[in-house]
Amino acid sequence: MTLIKSISGIRGTIGGTPENNLTPIDTVRFAAAYGLWILSKHPKQKCTIVVGRDARPSGEMIQQLVQNTLVGLGIDIIDLGLSTTPTVEMAVVFERAQGGIILTASHNPKEWNALKLLNDKGEFISAADGHHILELVANDDYEFASVDDLGQIKTKTDAIDQHIEAILSLPLVSIDAIRKSNFRVVVDAVNSTGGIAIPKLLDALGVSCIPLFCDPTGNFPHNPEPLKEHLSDLCQEVSQQKADFGIVVDPDVDRLAFVDENGEMFGEEYTLVACADYVLSKTPGDTVSNLSSTRALKAITTAFQQQYHAAAVGEVNVVEKMKAVAAVIGGEGNGGIIYPDLHYGRDALVGIALFLSLLSEKKQRVSTLKASFPQYFMSKKKVNLKPNLDVDSLLKKISMQYQEDQPNTIDGVKIDFKDSWIHLRKSNTEPIIRIYTEATSLADAEALATQFIELIESLA
Repeated sequence: MTLIKSISGIRGTIGGTPENNLTPIDTVRFAAAYGLWILSKHPKQKCTIVVGRDARPSGEMIQQLVQNTLVGLGIDIIDLGLSTTPTVEMAVVFERAQGGIILTASHNPKEWNALKLLNDKGEFISAADGHHILELVANDDYEFASVDDLGQIKTKTDAIDQHIEAILSLPLVSIDAIRKSNFRVVVDAVNSTGGIAIPKLLDALGVSCIPLFCDPTGNFPHNPEPLKEHLSDLCQEVSQQKADFGIVVDPDVDRLAFVDENGEMFGEEYTLVACADYVLSKTPGDTVSNLSSTRALKAITTAFQQQYHAAAVGEVNVVEKMKAVAAVIGGEGNGGIIYPDLHYGRDALVGIALFLSLLSEKKQRVSTLKASFPQYFMSKKKVNLKPNLDVDSLLKKISMQYQEDQPNTIDGVKIDFKDSWIHLRKSNTEPIIRIYTEATSLADAEALATQFIELIESLA
């Protein structure tokens, strides 16, 4: 069982003992620390925090603990109940709140839960702010409000509807063209809150939705990470239903992947590529993804005579780079779409709307669309490390060996070759080095990964 405290929040497994799991005690302490941080950032106003959760079974318990802890600090709560990560992010802005908390462990199994923390812009808190909150947790020094100064809880039931309305109002979302296309789409929402939000969005766009695992019970029917090996039911259903394509999201609806009309994976790396292709055709500008994302985004961006930028892994880092270069679209290769005209957060719902707009314009099958993009293949592996190994020193040695290739060292070591690349990163939560490679064939990507695994083992 596990409890992980980090600058982005706290996550862990439900049950067990404090400090070793995400227990009620750990939940209350961390929520209190976040609340104190919010109060310190806004000392002269009554503070409000938006709270929403995915459908996992522990969500209601954790939400009650979090909300009433914040009420005890004198903070008002806007309770969204079952919601999505991007919906909570947008609700912070809509409600002019001072912060937000999303109760979700993202793609982790149902025994996990987490508190993901937002600032008053509806964006994930910075590393510096995260360190401050961790210090407050460590100090265990809390002062709660008197009985006359307690906060209040207000329930809000239309946040997802407001989110969808904002998407429909985007100039690039071609509502009429989508409706005329008469798409039929299978949706796998892993029995979480995507099962609420995605059918609503598709209905508003005139798309026929064939639900698969859309009952928000939190009992995930398969591993909730939207990877090929977990999606055999979706692939089969798309083929049997003769649907135009399939949609799959993770439990909190910030990652998005597609299945083509043949029941074959479109590839989560190509979710961002497709959406960027559409956005760049309408609004030229720069693009951003993290260092572990496909090179195809750079190729697409260059084809539009625009500039691509790489950021360190992590949504906060991608958003920071996007703001710095005024990117028109960005995200992460795991299916995370960030479209600034809506908000600075990964959002599967806006990704679906942009993808449908692209398909309705090109009038192509999804398999044909995929074939039109530069074709790359990725390998994702890891190496277990010996105890007390100096990983930073090891990565520095590798960087020096490949100095002629001008490695990028903003986040581990990324080395670009002519037809391939490799990215080596140490994990913040496990004693491993993550190894991502990409090449023009899967065999070459696997061979490159093997080459560097052998190099790491020889240097370790």
